[in-house]
Amino acid sequence: MAGYRGGFGGGFGGGNQMQQLMKQAQKMQEQMAKAQEELEEAEIVGESGGGLVQVVVNGKKAVQSVTIKPEAVDPDDIEMLEDLIMAALNNAYDEAEELYNEKMGQFGGAGGLF
Repeated sequence: MAGYRGGFGGGFGGGNQMQQLMKQAQKMQEQMAKAQEELEEAEIVGESGGGLVQVVVNGKKAVQSVTIKPEAVDPDDIEMLEDLIMAALNNAYDEAEELYNEKMGQFGGAGGLF
């Protein structure tokens, strides 16, 4: 009777190779989870109007806070305030996108795999 050497039938390779692949996948999953946690904890500030409007988002673009200084509010020009808020949000989102690409870019297209 021949001895069992492990591995899979069909010439797939040894069980040791499969173990290595599983370890690599697990390590990548752990690294991705850590990067996603760092993104959630990050605080990115976007400003407009020289600091009149400030928006804080996390690395996943979730708004954490909005601060509007009183001098930014002109009841006769609400459109300006709307523009300031939009500009601050876009600024924060751009920076959050850069952070996301920095943290998750190393995983290629696998960002949603795990």
